[in-house]
Amino acid sequence: MRHPLVPLGALAGAALLATGATGCSTGLSPAAEQRHAAASSAAAGPVAAKSPAEVGANELGQVPVLMYHQLSENPGSVYDRTPADFRAELERLARENYVPVTARDFQTGRIDIPAGTHPVVLTFDDSTNSQVRLGPDGTPAQDTAVAILAETAKKYPAFKPVATFFVNADAFSATGSAKALGWLKEHGHEVANHTGGHENLRTLDQAGAARAISAGQEAIERAVPGMQVTSLALPFGAMPQPAGLAVRGKGYRYDGVYLVGANPSVSPFAKAFTPGAIPRIRSAGHNDEDAEFGSSRWLDKLAAGKGRYVSDGDPNTVAFPSALQYELSPAFAKRARPY
Repeated sequence: MRHPLVPLGALAGAALLATGATGCSTGLSPAAEQRHAAASSAAAGPVAAKSPAEVGANELGQVPVLMYHQLSENPGSVYDRTPADFRAELERLARENYVPVTARDFQTGRIDIPAGTHPVVLTFDDSTNSQVRLGPDGTPAQDTAVAILAETAKKYPAFKPVATFFVNADAFSATGSAKALGWLKEHGHEVANHTGGHENLRTLDQAGAARAISAGQEAIERAVPGMQVTSLALPFGAMPQPAGLAVRGKGYRYDGVYLVGANPSVSPFAKAFTPGAIPRIRSAGHNDEDAEFGSSRWLDKLAAGKGRYVSDGDPNTVAFPSALQYELSPAFAKRARPY
């Protein structure tokens, strides 16, 4: 489905609006605020064998949140990619030392990856069968997104096969919502909301927008009772009015709300991070339409520059060059490890 790319200035405006609407500096729910404050005790993982300086750690750097829709041998829109394109992009990420994390873990600062590596968030919209289709034996069909992700992880063991699937009602029709969403949960993926019927929330009144979001939430909970849903992707990247409706309403409360375009996200540990309006990058080749906003060119820029997130290997700390101290959110001051 065609989504308009959002100019960078518009993203900034949406971010400010979303933050103001939620009534707090971070835009997170109180539960998420507590997780942020207590992350040093809640996180678990190996401490880096090397110092932050040795690996060039910068946990205030940029993180690509990549957006996928349909995989097709014959792409019908700029949002479609072939299975070969998808496989090539995943292998590029693996070779360049990216490690996938879910949107849930990214937005709440639970980034547990090896020293010297970079987080990437793989997100899938619209719950198409090309993303998840299970055979009679319960294994993913060939050339589906989950199958290719698992194949890449087998080839590159450091590449975690986890992603976030933003689903609508009646998700993954070829398999059935209950079976498909249950499989995703069991295999470490995140199931998140994309509204019940892919409604443009900006065209709806407050009650209508809340109903559309609630419908997606309820469909997931019906399919997998007890499923915790903490992330929302806005169809068409369209923010409801007021923007706070995207974060909280009857029956839902989200720690992260995701836009459509068109640039990397700042670190969740940075002052500038706005969880109520997190930008994503459309997966695209170097010469595709709007390629300057797409994944291939952004990955080039991140590789060539010094602004990319680099892990220190310790999920209990936030390491960064001391010159960037001013960028750190006060919520993470106790975890700071400047060098």
